[in-house]
Amino acid sequence: MLFPILLLSAAGFTVLTTEFIIVGLLPAIARDLAITIAQAGLLVTLFAFTVAALGPFLTAYFSRFERKRLFVTILIMFGFANVLAALAPNIAVMGIARLIPALGLPVFWALASETAVDIVGPEYAGRAISKIGFGIVCATVFGIPVGTLISDAFGWRSAFAILAVVAFAKALLLFIYLPATHKHKEPVSLLAQLKILRSPLMLGHVLLSVLVFSGMFTAYTYLADMLERLAGFNGTVVGWCLMGFGAVGLLGNSLGGRMVDRHPLIASLSFCVVMIVGMLAVVPSMHSTVGLSVALALWGVTQAALFLVSHVRLIKAAPQAPAFAASLNIAGANLGIGIGAIIGGRVIDHLGLGNLGFAAAAIILLSILLALWLMSVKPQPACA
Repeated sequence: MLFPILLLSAAGFTVLTTEFIIVGLLPAIARDLAITIAQAGLLVTLFAFTVAALGPFLTAYFSRFERKRLFVTILIMFGFANVLAALAPNIAVMGIARLIPALGLPVFWALASETAVDIVGPEYAGRAISKIGFGIVCATVFGIPVGTLISDAFGWRSAFAILAVVAFAKALLLFIYLPATHKHKEPVSLLAQLKILRSPLMLGHVLLSVLVFSGMFTAYTYLADMLERLAGFNGTVVGWCLMGFGAVGLLGNSLGGRMVDRHPLIASLSFCVVMIVGMLAVVPSMHSTVGLSVALALWGVTQAALFLVSHVRLIKAAPQAPAFAASLNIAGANLGIGIGAIIGGRVIDHLGLGNLGFAAAAIILLSILLALWLMSVKPQPACA
């Protein structure tokens, strides 16, 4: 039953690449659509805020549907959305093209792990979920930078066109090879799951995800623009830089997985501290190959680690409702991504591109303070 799991992971790669590929394409999109880089960044905000606002509710509603047909439909929807993006004549149409997949992403990610466990059985749950999560890492290692390289060679529209073809192909593969899964006998109601939000500790964990991702994406949203304008790199070099940024994330994913099992909040705090160092070092080292490589490596390792750490941290914080906790992390993370894109755009407009690292580091510092507070709070017994 390994092949269906790998197909879900591959589909996840396409889903996450659709969300984040725009990071490497923002400069080209802004030039082609005759908008500012900050206005282009609002496309990231639109996607993220849609996921944050609707993700948990859409997931709760669509969890009753048969998974195979649901996932095939989502991949087809992603395919059409990417076609629309490739043809978008202006920012308004581009906004619609980003809104459509934002409705499907949280549903896919919240239910894909559960489906993988249904396929292989609970005794192999850990292995199945780890394979699904590998699609996230591959999206940052290969999806974003390859999209940037394609954009530089053939134009940013071609990157979305190719991604559309890939989405349609994976929809067909899922239709052929993904087995039908059984519906759960007694799905937990949304109201029952919402009870975990009565815990101040749980709300603190969600807020921590919002702050961490706000800090990361204040700068990461505009990393390609920083490398183009501050370092003077062309699109090809930027693509390879993003490839390296994602590649070191494999190490971060491994380190995060080990540390989060020992103590989730210490893991969050530790990676945030190192991330601040990396973010603050990027701009001063722009014209030093070794310095820039080290700074981006520190940032890339910690960013990938915090993707995993945040996800597991929320699940461990609410063992009585792990699936809903995971959806809350997805919502909180995307709220942070959207806020970060807005803050980064404002910093560029008013303080300049070179100050993005300072703004991002300040937000990450807030997340460190919150993590320290959460570590001092004793968890209360779960309500019956």
